Parts: sequence; structure tokens; C-alpha cells
Amino acid sequence: MYQEQELIIRPIQPEDLPRLWELAFKDEAPEWKKWDAPYYEHKAIPFETFMEKAESYVARDNIWAIEVAGIVCGTISYYWEHEPSKWLEMGIVFHEAPSWGKGLGTRALKLWAEHLFTTIPLVRVGYTTWSGNERMIRVGEKLGMSMEARIRKVRLYNGVYYDSIRMGILREEWELLKTKA
Repeated sequence: MYQEQELIIRPIQPEDLPRLWELAFKDEAPEWKKWDAPYYEHKAIPFETFMEKAESYVARDNIWAIEVAGIVCGTISYYWEHEPSKWLEMGIVFHEAPSWGKGLGTRALKLWAEHLFTTIPLVRVGYTTWSGNERMIRVGEKLGMSMEARIRKVRLYNGVYYDSIRMGILREEWELLKTKA
């Protein structure tokens, strides 16, 4: 568990599962999906169906709950792009609009990146977003990340092509930023 004021990131517990279903799978067209890779299809899942496999979320290293003022508001995660070379990508979703635009994503990703650099022998941490999500690009900039790649016009959403954006930071850059803080 990592905490900064009212914001906590922590492993998912069984008691979080109904709330996670409500946030992520209850609605067919949730507002958060307009920002989180909206070019990928999203389907609502009945609660009972979700709960059949929900235990697979509990106490995992690669997906944690984000809690703000005691309420689960989203998830933070990572996946291996290429584990043998320690190429890891992270992700974040705040599921409800009242959580947006308050700096919570930046703070949560800062805690998560610190956790990842502390617990895994990584050379780099990064994430991929799309040019339509300008807030997520700004989060990377605030964290000291570089825009490592812009693949032009590869994300089709509502009849418009957007760029895929890859942001990242090296361990030595992360450590240097911590000494300046």
C-alpha cells in the first residue's frame, strides 16, 4: 500500500469487488470509456457473471485499487510488453468524472511508478495513450516522462483518426527527479 494524503493505491480485496463491477462493468457505455481507449469495444457484464471470475482480481501484483477518501474510484495496473527485457507498461482508470481534473491521476501514477521501480528491476516505466486524451499526455509530462513515440492516425474513434502516444521515463531520470523534489 502507498498513500499520499487522502489517496491510496493498494492491492484489491474481496470487499472491493462489487464496487469495481459497478465502476467498470455495470454500464454498457460508461463516461470513462470515452477517454480510456474508446476505440476498443466495451461490454457491460452482469454482476453474477463478473463475480464468477472476480477473485482473479484479488491480491494481484499487477492490478491495484485506487482509493480516495476511503472510496474505491479506479484501478492502476501494469502489463509486460516484453518481460525478459523488463519492458513494462502501466495503466490507470478513474471511473467517475468527479475524480477527473484534480491531479489524482498524476499522484496515483507517481506512487505506482515508485512502487514499480522499487519492487521490480526495471530500466523504464511507461504507458500508451491516444492523442484524444490530452489530460493523460499532460500527466506524463508532469511525471517527467518523455513522449517516446507518436504513431500517427492509427486510432479510429467516431470517424476520426487519432495518434497513438507512448510516454516513458528511465530509472535514472526518475531517480534524478526525486532528488530535485
